[in-house]
Amino acid sequence: MYLDNDDEKVLAGEFGETRQKMMEILVALGGVYDAERLVPITSAQVSGASYKTIGKWGLAWLQSLDARVAVPAVLNPIGMPQEGWREFGIAEEFARRQAEVVEAYRRLGIRLECTCTPYYLRITEYGEHLAWSESSAVAYANSVLGARTNREGGPSALAAAIVGKTPYYGLHIVANRRPQVVIEVESGTGLRSDHWGAIGHVAGKKVGNRIPIFEGIRPGRDHLKALGAAMAATGAVALFHVDKITPEARVFSFKTDDLDRVTVTQDEIEALFVETEVEAVAVGCPHCSADELRGLADLLKGKKTTKPFYIFAARGVAKSNPDLVGVIERSGARVIPDTCMVVSPRMDEFASIMVDSGKALAYVPGMCGALARIGTRKECVEVATS
Repeated sequence: MYLDNDDEKVLAGEFGETRQKMMEILVALGGVYDAERLVPITSAQVSGASYKTIGKWGLAWLQSLDARVAVPAVLNPIGMPQEGWREFGIAEEFARRQAEVVEAYRRLGIRLECTCTPYYLRITEYGEHLAWSESSAVAYANSVLGARTNREGGPSALAAAIVGKTPYYGLHIVANRRPQVVIEVESGTGLRSDHWGAIGHVAGKKVGNRIPIFEGIRPGRDHLKALGAAMAATGAVALFHVDKITPEARVFSFKTDDLDRVTVTQDEIEALFVETEVEAVAVGCPHCSADELRGLADLLKGKKTTKPFYIFAARGVAKSNPDLVGVIERSGARVIPDTCMVVSPRMDEFASIMVDSGKALAYVPGMCGALARIGTRKECVEVATS
């Protein structure tokens, strides 16, 4: 892999041991994937932020680093809200360790806005090279924004943030972004025929790590977020196209006649929606947009919750919409920033959780040890207030 003079100096340790270690990670990664060079990035999003997932050894590694990021960088959700963690039910010992993780990242210059939806915080342009690590954020950046990022691991995303570059391979290369399989969604008139998280949950299992192109559907941006997040969770989809909708499907004329074709049927979607009693309801996986908060406020207006109802959103999105948060929280529901249902130990205390997300349906059983039930957002509100 070609390194320019500055890259060589970093690798030789002339800019400190931490930058040297980070460059070694990138060079090793580039070697694995036969990258010809490094490419500058405009932003990074770093996972491995919750103490629940990285533990004491991950924290010790972070505390050993001594450098500052070279590009704007944010964190994935941590294990608790930075404020009001006691009210959220977080234990003192976990909170202390989580605060140490946050402090370690702060020293590295990473913005302490902890979210899986960094695209709500800053404008990301078509064609920008990124180093993002959270699977749903990667799918959104590549597919909905037309930016370019591979699905980075936590260490490689952090290394790219500190160096300011990432290996040029995979989805950074335009030729590698062509669709590899066509997905058709069986049309229907059922209540859940437009539940994009459920469609993605089924589709991800069928396509694995291939790049799909959907035909015959017209989802909006929040629908695309749900669709990609679910496919990234049940498969390994980092990029998808929707004919005549997503940017690259409008820019390029993809030939699909010779591609494999799979169908997501209404029966497969409906089979996910199993009614069962739950102890809590959680939405916002990925974190809610302002429009999604508005929809939840409309659904909750004048109602009262009868079981714990958590709504996860980026701190910046919640602070920008205080009226919507007020309506939601007057019902008894709680808008929780900085964390999510998957990486917080709080959700481990429930034996069953209702979600509105295909991603959460895939992750909650393994990450929280809970039974997961999926429903539409309206159904989630009905169960939380019944």
